[in-house]
Amino acid sequence: MTENRLRGVRPDRDAVTGVATGKPAKLGRRRGGKGRGGRRDGAPTVPDAEFTSYYNLPVINKPVWSSLDIAGYLFLGGLAGAASLLGAGAQATGRPALSQVSKAGAFGAGVLSLAGLVHDLGRPSRFLNMLRVFKVTSPMSVGSWLLAGYVPLAGVAAASSLSGKAPRIGMAATAGSALLGPAVASYTAALISDTAVPAWHDGYPEMPFVFVGSGATAAAGLGLLAAPVTQNGPSRAMAVFGVGTELAAFERMQRRIGMTAEPYSQGRGGGYLRAGKILSGVGLVGALLGRRNRVLSALSGAALIAASAATRWGIFHAGLQSATDPQYTIVPQRERLRAAAPPVGFAEP
Repeated sequence: MTENRLRGVRPDRDAVTGVATGKPAKLGRRRGGKGRGGRRDGAPTVPDAEFTSYYNLPVINKPVWSSLDIAGYLFLGGLAGAASLLGAGAQATGRPALSQVSKAGAFGAGVLSLAGLVHDLGRPSRFLNMLRVFKVTSPMSVGSWLLAGYVPLAGVAAASSLSGKAPRIGMAATAGSALLGPAVASYTAALISDTAVPAWHDGYPEMPFVFVGSGATAAAGLGLLAAPVTQNGPSRAMAVFGVGTELAAFERMQRRIGMTAEPYSQGRGGGYLRAGKILSGVGLVGALLGRRNRVLSALSGAALIAASAATRWGIFHAGLQSATDPQYTIVPQRERLRAAAPPVGFAEP
């Protein structure tokens, strides 16, 4: 008898419920056997649980960034930063044509990257407002100051190299842009990893290495595409470094973050990333085999640039996909809480 004096009715606390679905479990009888809730072969009659959220809505709001503006901004920033390093190295080793190509490419990519950022912000004044303060804990603030300092230096270095005038000023600008180049190529990784987007945030330890490798791949491709084959030794070396660093860091990131890495192999983002890997391999092989073949060298350079762009677009779209699916936000959080919880029966002091 229950508290309400009802006979033959089970109390609520003893009611049988479904597994993580809120649906009642299906109970069945087995002929010739004991117990309830199973079939003759022992398989449960309760259906597998499916992950859902309230009203099937995302837990977080996905970024409203434009693919062309922000994915292009990520790609061009990496190309610019790595090309400045390549240009400085080419100048130091007596390769003037490669130096000019790299410096001009660095300046052009830097300007276009800045233009993409400003266009996504909506008004140039919003970018200028970010320069009113310098906040070291804000990747956007640090990145705005980096671009504001890097683009003029890259422009002076390119102008001096192409015109042959003011060599001392050009040398100083080349050194300054090369010094800022690695930060320009990698800070965008910190920028997206500082968001709540699961596929970006969970990969924060490896993401800078992925971006640096991708930027080096693009810069090497630019050199192979536009510079003479006799001066492209540094470009081939940078291609090996870039492709190797990007693929190794990305593979490590996917293995470490587990299910959150699923968008990197599915949907639109996964398609871009698969294309990037194929183009990286083709471009690297062509760069190594085309040491004396101008056409093969140029084709491999184009493949490497396309590979870097595909990687950035793939990471961008994979992040958007992970933001729209609530399981990539909730399930890893539950796993972290479960791992941090004390063992059953353990009493904290």
